[in-house]
Amino acid sequence: MTAARRGDGPVIAVIGAGAWGTALAQMLAADGTPVLLWARDPALAEAINGERRNAPYLPCTTLSPAIRATADLAEPAGCAAALLVTPAQHLADTMRAMPAYPPDLVLCAKGIEAGSGRLMHEVAAGLAPGSAIAVLSGPSFAHEVAAGLPTAATLACGGGEAQWQRLSAAIARPSFRPYYSDDLIGAEIGGAVKNVLAIACGVVEGLGLGLNARSALIARGYAEMRRFGEALGARPATLAGLCGLGDLVLTCTSTASRNFSLGKALGKGHDPQALMRDRRTVAEGAHTAPVLCALAARHGVAMPIAEAVNRLLAGAPARAVALDLLARPLAAEAGA
Repeated sequence: MTAARRGDGPVIAVIGAGAWGTALAQMLAADGTPVLLWARDPALAEAINGERRNAPYLPCTTLSPAIRATADLAEPAGCAAALLVTPAQHLADTMRAMPAYPPDLVLCAKGIEAGSGRLMHEVAAGLAPGSAIAVLSGPSFAHEVAAGLPTAATLACGGGEAQWQRLSAAIARPSFRPYYSDDLIGAEIGGAVKNVLAIACGVVEGLGLGLNARSALIARGYAEMRRFGEALGARPATLAGLCGLGDLVLTCTSTASRNFSLGKALGKGHDPQALMRDRRTVAEGAHTAPVLCALAARHGVAMPIAEAVNRLLAGAPARAVALDLLARPLAAEAGA
């Protein structure tokens, strides 16, 4: 690693010890690099340090001895960079609880803040104006990253190429390959919208509508993602890359996706509120769908699939919602 150390502590911290945060810490520590992993629950931090395992969130992985867990949010300030991996709706509260921030903040949550409609980089910039903000997003299941399987992702750097040089040195590993971008909006929108679309694809699976329907939904969902992204200033090329189309394909085709699994259960007729109560891990798309639809309406962007997911989460019957989508007026593909 070529990134400079701050004092004698780890170069990098990971804030959030869920499955994704723990997997990122494991990947970063695979070569012996010291990594600080913050857990909200002191008992979990103690268990990680003592047992080398995160039983609630990543139970099958033996964690590297180079990972040190803590429940003290003051510690990450001593690192050169921090990866913020708390759920999107908790990012602001977590950051407000931090007494100081590292020079580089890398946002790893995929969502849009409910109520304000802000993207995560807007939330972080408002709270930590002295830090350079980056976004890490792409097709990446936690268990595969933790196992060291090959993964590529977009690393969008608000601090431009200078920040890229710092962070790529700190984050890149033989099995984890970041690609540079300076399009924060595109990187965030790709990750947020694909979660909502993955719920829709899960519904198709739950209803037994077939692979043809799923393929059509992915293609039409991607069209919605691009329309929405371009309305907010994202570049089409970003949305066609790892953090947009790449992540969309992964999460729309596997039950390893929390959002896909939630949609599949909805398609089978389960109550959405009961499903959300029973989940230890967060299906971000369920929180993103309402604010996404509100933003789309504000910008005059048609997003019928996202609107259908929002109806489902409000309790509408899955088959009726699917039939409504199929009954939409015929149109040219480019403009639909």
